[in-house]
This record gives sequence, structure tokens and C-alpha cells, in this order.
Amino acid sequence: MKKIMFSTLAVATIAFFSFTPKTTVSKDITTFTVDAAKSKIDWTGSKKSDFHTGIFPIKSGAVQVDGGKLVGGSFVINISGIKVTDAAGDRLQNHLSSAEFFDIAKFGEATFTISKVVYTKADKATITGSLSLHGIAAPVTFNASIRNADDKGFFAEAFFPFDRTLFGINYGIGMIDTDVQLAIHIYGNK
Repeated sequence: MKKIMFSTLAVATIAFFSFTPKTTVSKDITTFTVDAAKSKIDWTGSKKSDFHTGIFPIKSGAVQVDGGKLVGGSFVINISGIKVTDAAGDRLQNHLSSAEFFDIAKFGEATFTISKVVYTKADKATITGSLSLHGIAAPVTFNASIRNADDKGFFAEAFFPFDRTLFGINYGIGMIDTDVQLAIHIYGNK
């Protein structure tokens, strides 16, 4: 009986390991350092009678590329560096920096870490990751165009609406749209 049980266990163990897919880690992963001077997030916020535009600078970051495909990355966004680029200027910039919006005295930075990249075309991908903003971490998914990912450098863009209320930024609901339109531009160098 012991021989039968041992034989059955041995066969089951061999079968399990024979049919379990092997995970391979590529040795060809290249890390690109984000070029903070060129990379940025453009934003457009709308209200009932107008809209405003501005920029969040990227403070730092890195992306990982394997075989010309984006596979990971993380970024630090300089929320305290917010700039309003329309005529509302300093007045709006001060309001956005206050506790009613981004509260930059407490939450001067945001972080985004990529957890999954699924290519839908050769240069298009759906990116999922975790965004920590305004003291709240939440998953964010968006589509991106990977313009370049080779030995010359990395460049990607994404354009999508972002729901600020997911991160507790609730000022002016009903008067100010809860979706902020983002245009993200990330450049990287070896």
C-alpha cells in the first residue's frame, strides 16, 4: 500500500512540474531614466462657462523596456510644481495649490507605478498601475502610444480623462467637471 501511494505521489509530482509553465526572466531588460526636463503632464479642467490649462512637471522616474516593448516603470509627479498656463495665472495656481484642491503643503508629490502593460497593437498599449495622489492610492488604467522604445531612447504619450474625485478632490462638484483631461508625455534616456 505504501509503495502504491508513494508511486502515485511521485507520478503526480512529475506530472505537475511537467505541465507547469516555466517563468523566464529576460536578461534584455533596459531601464531608461525619465528626462524630467522634457517630460510633463498637461491638464485641462473645465467648468460650466470656461476651461483652464496647465502643467504638472515630472520630478523623476524610470521605465523598463524588454525587446522594444514597455514592461514596467514608476514616476514621481511634482504636484507642488503645478503651473497654470492660461490667463488665470497665479490666482488659479494658488487656489489649486490650496487645501480645497491639491493641498500641496501636505501632498506635494504623487507617484505612479506600472503593474501591467498589455499591447493592443505594435505601438499601442493599455497600461494599468497604482497612483498615489492626495493621500489616496487607487488603480488607474489608460491607453498609451509607445512612440519609441529602442537604443535611441524612450518616448510615450497618453491622452485620457482623469476623475479627480477618486482621490478626494471634490471642490466645486456641479460647477467644475470632475474629469480633468490629461496629456502625458514621457521621455527616457539610457
